Amino acid sequence: MVLHKILKIVALLLGIAGVIFLAMIITKGDEAVSATGEGVDGFLYVAYITFAITIVFVLFFVLKGIFAGNIKNTLISVGAFLLIVAISYVLADGNPMAMQEGEMLSASGSKWVGTGLYAFYILAVIAVGSMVFSGIKKVAK
Repeated sequence: MVLHKILKIVALLLGIAGVIFLAMIITKGDEAVSATGEGVDGFLYVAYITFAITIVFVLFFVLKGIFAGNIKNTLISVGAFLLIVAISYVLADGNPMAMQEGEMLSASGSKWVGTGLYAFYILAVIAVGSMVFSGIKKVAK
């Protein structure tokens, strides 16, 4: 319970700091921020701190859950995810592409972007399919 109160206070402080830095960015105006980047640093630090706290807690609770629960099911799930990534990597093509800034995206970079897109599509289809299946199963009962 003490950890919950501490996290609420930390979340409140980070939220207030984020709002203050956002207000500073808005008051400076688009042109000043685009030209100098002034005011963005504090906003980014709040985002970095929030991201770091989130990663630490996710890793902690995932590892705690792995060692407290059934490790076999966890390894099967991780293996299935890696299989989806491998299938996505095979499906992706690695053609170098010109980006908007005139730079070139390498063949490897293009392949990994394609892999991420294919993995997202496969996981989205699985998620939607499982929700539809669950709904149909619930209606059938």
